[in-house]
Amino acid sequence: MIRQRRFLPDIRLLQTFECAARHGNFTRAAEDLALTQSAVSRQIRELEAQIDKPLFERLPGRVVMTPAARDLLPEVRRLLRMAEVTMRHAHAGASGDRVLSVNALPTFATRWLMPRLPDYLARAPETRFDLTTSREVFDLEERQCHLAIHYGQPVWPGGTCTYLCSEIVLPVVGGALRGDAGDNLAAVTALPKIHLSERPTLWTDWFDRQGLEMPDAREGHWVDQFSLAIEAVRAGLGCALLPAYLIEQDLAAGDLCVALDRPHSTDNAYYIVTPESGADQAEAFRDWLISQVSFRPLAG
Repeated sequence: MIRQRRFLPDIRLLQTFECAARHGNFTRAAEDLALTQSAVSRQIRELEAQIDKPLFERLPGRVVMTPAARDLLPEVRRLLRMAEVTMRHAHAGASGDRVLSVNALPTFATRWLMPRLPDYLARAPETRFDLTTSREVFDLEERQCHLAIHYGQPVWPGGTCTYLCSEIVLPVVGGALRGDAGDNLAAVTALPKIHLSERPTLWTDWFDRQGLEMPDAREGHWVDQFSLAIEAVRAGLGCALLPAYLIEQDLAAGDLCVALDRPHSTDNAYYIVTPESGADQAEAFRDWLISQVSFRPLAG
C-alpha cells in the first residue's frame, strides 16, 4: 500500500509545476501562487524526487523544461482541470443544486443556447450550468461533461448522438448593403461575399443549388467563425450565408435582413451527444433542447 500511495498525485505540487512551466521562471511562479521562490523550488524538487526524474534545467534567471517535463505537462493540466471541475460540482451538490455540464460550439452557445437558458432555469431552478465551448471531440466522461452539442455527422467516440437540427443557411446582408440586395439572384451574385474558412465550399454549394456557377470563389473576405461572419455582415462588408437560428434577434431587430429567401441545407447537422455508459443525467435538458428547435430539415 505504501508503495502504491507514492504515485498518488499531490495537487499542490502539480499546480506549482504547471505554473513554473507556464512562466519558465520560479520567481514569477511564486508571485502567481503567493509563495516564496524557495517554496516553489522545494516543491519542484519534491515532485522530481517523487517521479525520479529532473523536470527543469536551472539557468540564470529562468528554468527550461526537460523532455520529461514536456511529456508530463499535458497530463498535469488535464488532472488539474478535472480536479477543478470535481470541486465545482461538489460545491454545487453540497448546496442542494444540480450541476449540468454542457459543451457547445462558441457561436451556437452564444447566439442560440444562451438566450434560451432562462426558460430552462425557470423550469428547473435548482440547475447550475457549467458551460464550455470546446470545438474538439473529447472524452465526455473524462471531462465530466453530461451533454455536448456537436456539429457534423452523428459520430462521437463514447457518445450517443441524438439529432437536434439541420443547418439551413440563407444569404444575409446588413449595414450599408441592406438596400443593395434587391431580393433577386442577380443582385445577390453581384454583392461581395463573406466566406467561412471552415466551410470553404458553402457559397459554391449554394450557387450549385441555384443552377449557377460561383462567379469567383476567391472574391470577398474570409473569416474562421460564424460569429465573425455575422459581425462582418453587420458592418456591411459583404453578404454571408448564415444559419437563421444564429441571427434570430438580428433579423427581428432589422439589423440584418435576408437578401434572397433561398435556403440551403448543408450535408451536416447538429446533434446532442450524451455519454454511452452510465445514467443519462441530462435527459430532461436534452428533451428541452429538442423542444426549442423551430428549424427542421428541408425536404429534398
